[in-house]
Amino acid sequence: MQPYPGPLRHQQDQSVERPGLGTQVVALAVFLAASFLVAGLGALATAGNVDGWYTTADKAPWSPPNIVFGPVWTILYTAMAVAAWLVWRKQAPGTRRTMTAYAIQLALNLAWTPVFFGLYPTIGTAALWLALVIILALIAAVSVTVLYFGPISRAAGLLLLPYITWLVFAATLNLWAAIYN
Repeated sequence: MQPYPGPLRHQQDQSVERPGLGTQVVALAVFLAASFLVAGLGALATAGNVDGWYTTADKAPWSPPNIVFGPVWTILYTAMAVAAWLVWRKQAPGTRRTMTAYAIQLALNLAWTPVFFGLYPTIGTAALWLALVIILALIAAVSVTVLYFGPISRAAGLLLLPYITWLVFAATLNLWAAIYN
């Protein structure tokens, strides 16, 4: 009599056909495009406001110069896309749930910039507090994504750790702005 294999062993025994090289290259391009679409839409929200209300805003003493944000976000968006691609290409059990978590964090990422930068001129400090709620939800969503990514691809999980670190740092900047503006 053989022991019951259990749900995890059963899932591991299932053979999954991995996508071919051409499909993987296209998928990587799609993940990169999605990341940079979010980045581009965020840039539209900041364009008129970084040189507008934000120049005279009370910023945290540890706030880096504005020139730092573009390169940092470029690296983070690239790492996010590569991490998602690494998980997607494994086609492991639970990939759909994992990609859903990734999409949720990407949507929250997309929501933060227009709320923080774009809504402030309209609704004032309330926009900064709302942005803080969004970034805290984003930190939680990225943390869940890391927990989902890690078992499928350790490299993917590790690629998101600088993102969480930066988000926590950005949340401190957001909190300062909400309190002092």
